[in-house]
Amino acid sequence: MTLPFTDLVRSLPESVPFVGPETHERQRGAPFKARIGANESVFGPSPKTVEAMCAAAQDAWKYCDAENYELKQALAKHHGVTAENIIIGEGIDGLLGLTVRLFVDPGDAVITSAGAYPTFNYHVDGHGGVLHKVPYKDDREDPEALLAAANEHRAKLIYISNPDNPMGTAHADAVIQDMMERTPADAVLCLDEAYFEFADPAVSPPLDTSVSNVIRYRTFSKAYGMAGARIGYAIGAPEMIKAFDKVRNHFGVNKIAQAGALAALEDKAFLSEVQSSVRRARERIKEIAAENGLKVIPSETNFVAVDCGRDGDYARKVLSLLVERGIFVRMPGVAPMDRCIRVSAGTDEDLDAFAKELPGALKDAAASD
Repeated sequence: MTLPFTDLVRSLPESVPFVGPETHERQRGAPFKARIGANESVFGPSPKTVEAMCAAAQDAWKYCDAENYELKQALAKHHGVTAENIIIGEGIDGLLGLTVRLFVDPGDAVITSAGAYPTFNYHVDGHGGVLHKVPYKDDREDPEALLAAANEHRAKLIYISNPDNPMGTAHADAVIQDMMERTPADAVLCLDEAYFEFADPAVSPPLDTSVSNVIRYRTFSKAYGMAGARIGYAIGAPEMIKAFDKVRNHFGVNKIAQAGALAALEDKAFLSEVQSSVRRARERIKEIAAENGLKVIPSETNFVAVDCGRDGDYARKVLSLLVERGIFVRMPGVAPMDRCIRVSAGTDEDLDAFAKELPGALKDAAASD
């Protein structure tokens, strides 16, 4: 029997954007000593968040509020916008998929950067869009090149993350504001701000929900420590946000995640503690790199790109050797950024383990040439 897949599905490779640490642990037959590769917050959700989620679990027999009413109201107050400007979804990944579904027909052009967040590309490919990629410039996404490509190809969507993943760099707010203003009227600018809470406020333009073709994505996965709960949101003009009701999974954001996100948003003291811990961890990673003769890329996120000083083949050896030693890290996938490994902000114990294993990994990688 031959299953009647669509032509598009038959044309797609069997792939996933990320190989998770659990897969690596199964393959190596042992847990990692330090899980500092997926940009999760090892500092976890706040105790108040956990308490709220546990309480909500008692009502897990009920369907969630399909309108996400309370969380929308809280986010609107938090950001100084209206509830009509906010859509809640299953993390930014889920919202990116819905955005592509709203705007991209098979054959439509979509613009991104070579080496940028791969899940966006995964959704575009899955809906038959045609990706056009421009290179990074000085370890940053290049707004000028992205806009030029959008105009050349008459793109439906333009994707940029600020701060950036995988390099941790960021453009000043004026640069992003200019990009918003120059986005073609028949295109939508998808501004991924997953790491917003870790960055200097000067890298984020003020929210302006009157601009109909800009959508900005935020998440509870990073600073709020809720990656496993899968909940995020996007902010945009009411006419764009309303359209998500045509395609979203209305019960996709579960009741427990909704309760946790609401509590997380209210616990400002815990968020401040996490932000301080991340700043300390970034400095520690920089120190560890310097102790081994390496440099880092200045970061506005909860991870640091460590420049291994050579090419991507060498950095891949370093990464593989760290994984063998029980240190889970990742790296950019495209040259020249793939000269780096990417290390998430960890606890003191995590970074002690990284500091212990890095010299041996570097030595063995060099010896294998």
